[in-house]
Amino acid sequence: MPQCQGLYPDPDVGCGDSVWTQDGSFGSADGLEEDCCNDISCHLKNGLFEANLQVGGTVTAPTFQGNINVQSWKGFDIKHPSKEGHRLRYVCLEGPEAGVYARGRINGTNIIHLPDYWRDLVNADTITVHLTPIGTNQNLIVEEIKWGSQIKVKSESGSNIDCFYLVHGARKDGEPLIPEYEGETPADYPGDPTQFSIAGYDYGRDT
Repeated sequence: MPQCQGLYPDPDVGCGDSVWTQDGSFGSADGLEEDCCNDISCHLKNGLFEANLQVGGTVTAPTFQGNINVQSWKGFDIKHPSKEGHRLRYVCLEGPEAGVYARGRINGTNIIHLPDYWRDLVNADTITVHLTPIGTNQNLIVEEIKWGSQIKVKSESGSNIDCFYLVHGARKDGEPLIPEYEGETPADYPGDPTQFSIAGYDYGRDT
């Protein structure tokens, strides 16, 4: 009986009746059954394994840790822009909605102009605004949100407005996210599964 080695026996790739042996290696991207893991199509099912991918580099596999119920964090890892011999790693902000934001500064005007495409992308009823006065307290308030594309700011003290702003909203294309649901795997998600790519589950799957 042929031996089938790799990180995880991928049923979509094959192995058939072969004996799978965990050897910590990562299968090549040639689609052969004996690889078990077809490179990135190794699905990291059930959060059992984490692949360390580096663009233009190599793929390494960590030591098997058992059934770790943790999925990959989305992010980036780059050469540090200011410290020699260091790297910088950031992860994406996560939350219970498909959120978008706009930020900036207004000075000498009381209107925040949001990107034109927000009208078709963002649900205007979900827009929230954070204002940070610069230099002195200006008693700032949000007076009005127009058409989901303009925000009118008012200073109750009558002073000139100079502030930073941060505006959040939720996308209106697609259906709302269901943060909590009953199930054992992401396959049990009760909403539209084609709307998402879940790290550690969907990557490498046929769509």
